[in-house]
Amino acid sequence: MGEEPATREPEMSDAGSDEELEIPTPMMEQGSHDGSIRKGCDPCSQTQRSKLQHRRARINQQINKEMRMRAGAENLFRATTNNKVKETVALELSFVNSNLQLLKEELEELNSNMEVYQTESEAINVPMIPLGLKETKEVDLTVPLKDYICEHYGEDSSLFEKEINEFMELRQAMRTPSRNEAGLELLVEYYNQLYYLDQRFFPTHRTLGVHFHWYDSLTGVPSCQRALAFEKGSVLFNVGALYTQMGARQDRSAAAGIDRAIDAFQRAAGAFNYLKDNFSNAPSLDMSGTSLCMLVRLMIAQVQECVFERVTLTTQDTHFTSQLQVAQEAARVSDVYSLVLQTMSQPLVKDYVPFSWASMVQVKTEHFRALSHYYAAVALCDHTQSIDEEECDEEGEKALLQLHVSNPAGPPLSQVLRDPEERRKLGKAHLRRAVIRHEEAMRVHGLCKILRKMDILQEVLSFMHKRSLDKYSEMDREDDFDETAEAPEIHSQTQQKPDIIPPNFSTVPVTDIFQRLGPLSVFCARARWGPVRVVCLQRGEGGLGLTVRGDSPVLVAGVVSGGCAEEAGLREGDYIVAVDGEDCKWAKHGEVVHNLKSCSDRGVELSVITLHTHDTLVERRSVMLSPNRDKENTWQRTMGGAKGQSSASLLNWNRKKNRGGGGFTKRLGSTFSLPFGNLRDSESMY
Repeated sequence: MGEEPATREPEMSDAGSDEELEIPTPMMEQGSHDGSIRKGCDPCSQTQRSKLQHRRARINQQINKEMRMRAGAENLFRATTNNKVKETVALELSFVNSNLQLLKEELEELNSNMEVYQTESEAINVPMIPLGLKETKEVDLTVPLKDYICEHYGEDSSLFEKEINEFMELRQAMRTPSRNEAGLELLVEYYNQLYYLDQRFFPTHRTLGVHFHWYDSLTGVPSCQRALAFEKGSVLFNVGALYTQMGARQDRSAAAGIDRAIDAFQRAAGAFNYLKDNFSNAPSLDMSGTSLCMLVRLMIAQVQECVFERVTLTTQDTHFTSQLQVAQEAARVSDVYSLVLQTMSQPLVKDYVPFSWASMVQVKTEHFRALSHYYAAVALCDHTQSIDEEECDEEGEKALLQLHVSNPAGPPLSQVLRDPEERRKLGKAHLRRAVIRHEEAMRVHGLCKILRKMDILQEVLSFMHKRSLDKYSEMDREDDFDETAEAPEIHSQTQQKPDIIPPNFSTVPVTDIFQRLGPLSVFCARARWGPVRVVCLQRGEGGLGLTVRGDSPVLVAGVVSGGCAEEAGLREGDYIVAVDGEDCKWAKHGEVVHNLKSCSDRGVELSVITLHTHDTLVERRSVMLSPNRDKENTWQRTMGGAKGQSSASLLNWNRKKNRGGGGFTKRLGSTFSLPFGNLRDSESMY
C-alpha cells in the first residue's frame, strides 16, 4: 500500500567526478573495447559468507515490504475520517511495527555474526569487527541509455546494445564481489566506470530518470535516489566493507598475516574517510558523517590492536624495557578503543550501532587495559631476583619513569628500580589492577547474548584472566601485611601509528565502455552542439581554405576569408567528426591531415558539429594559442562557458546543488586527469 518511502531529499551528491585517480585516456579505435573480464561470486554458492549475505538480502527485502505497507497504512490513517477504519488501520500498523522490530533484531544478529568472517586458523586471537556489504536492487538502464543516445548524441541506439549490456553485466557482477583482491578490483572498476557514465549520460540540468536502490548496511532500511553519486558512494562503502572482511580473515598468528590485516584495516579506514570527506547528504545512516567517523575510528583501533599483536609476537626477549614497551602498546590499544566507545555513545550513533559492537569495543577497552598492567607487572616482578647492573642503566630508569601517567605513591622510581622488594610491591599493585580489569571485561562480555556465543572470545578472556590471577597469587605472600598500593595508569605509546590510506582508483585502469560516442572533451552530457552538418569542399587555387588543430576530434581553427571552406559553410570552431563518411572522432591530427591532402578533384565531404555557445569556442581557441595547455586546465576553460557556468561548476558537478530534486555532494575539489584528446602545437592549413 502506498508509495515506497525510500526517497529522501536532498539527494546525495558529490561535487564532481574528478576523484583522486588517473584514468588513462581511451585511445583505442572504435569497436576495439573488449570489456571487463572480472566477474562476481556465484550467487548460488553455499559458503558461510554467501549464506549470511543471502539472509541479509532476504531480510532487507522483507523490511522494504513492511515499510511500504506501513507507509500506506499511515497515509490511509491520516486520510480517513471513519473511526472504524482508523481502528482497523491502527491494528494493522501495530502488527507491521512488530514485524519490523523482529526483522531489525534478526538483521542486527546477522551483522553481529563476526565469526563467519574470521580466520579459519586454529590460532587464538580476539575477533575483529567486520562489516557486511550493502545490498542493492537490480537496475535496468537499457531504455534510459538508449533514449539518451538517440536524443543527445543523435546516434542509432541499437548500435550500442553491446556496450549497454556490458555495463549492466558489470553492475550485476559488482553486487557479489569475492573476498579478495579480485573482488576489490571489481568494485573499483565499476566505480571508475561510473565516472564515464556520469560524463556521458548525466547532465547538470536534468536527471536520467533512473532510480538507484540501496539498503542500509546495518538496519536494512531501503533508500532510493536518482543521483548517480548515491550509487558511487554506496560502491565506495562496499570497498571499505570488503577491506574489513579481508582484514578480519587474516591469520594473525604470523607476522605476515598481521601485516596484511593492518594494511586491509588502514585501507578500509581510508575508504570510509574519503566517503566522509567527499560526499554529503547521505540518505542512509551508514553513510552519514557521524557513522563514517565512528567506522574510521573503529578501523584505526583494529589497526592498533594488530600492531600490539605484532609487537608481542616479535618481542621474544624478556628484557625489562621490552616488557614495558609491550605494556604501553596495550595501553595505546585500550585508549583508541575507548575513543571508539565514546563515538558510539553519541546520540545519532548510539541507537544505530549494534549492541554487540558496542559491547565488543567495551570488552576490548577493558581487556587491553588489563594487559597493560599485566605486562608492567611482569617487567617489574620477573626481574626482581635476576636484575644486574647492566639492566639498571639509564635506559631502564628512563623507561620506568615514562611508564606511568602519574608517579606512584612511595619511594622514587629510581629507588624502586634498584630495590627488589619495592619492585615486587609495585608489580603486585599492577597485577591487582589487571585482575580487576579482566573481571570487568568478562562482566561486560556476559551481558551480551551474541558475544556469549563467541567461544573464541570467551576462551581468550578466561585465559588472560587466569594468567593474571595466577601471577598475583604467585606474588602474594602470607607474611605480606602491607596494604596493596594503588598502581597508576600506564602511559600509552606505540611503535607504529596507524595510517589512513585513501583509495587509489588508478590501480584499476579502465576504458570508457561508451567510448565509441566520441572523446569526452566534446561528446559528453555537459556539452551541447548543433546537428551534424555535411560540408562539401572543392580544392581551389588556394587549397581548401581552412586551418585545423589538435586531434580527437580535430578542430577547425581558422577559415580563410573568401575561400572555398567559407563558401561551403564551414566555420571556425567546428569539429570534424567524419571525412568522406569515415568516422574520425578519435582520429589523430596526422590522419585527418592525410585524408584532406589526399582528396581527389571531386573534393572532400566533411561531417562537422558546432558547440552552441560562442564563449566556449573563444575560450578553446585562446587555450590552443597559449603556450601552456595542460589537459585539466584546457577542459576547465573549454567547457566552463557552457550555459554561462564557470569552469569550476562544470568540472565539479553539482557542488552543493540539487540535480532533479537534489544531489549527493562531493565537498573537496580533487585532482583528476580528464580523459580527452590532446591538443597539438602544430597547425595545418589547406
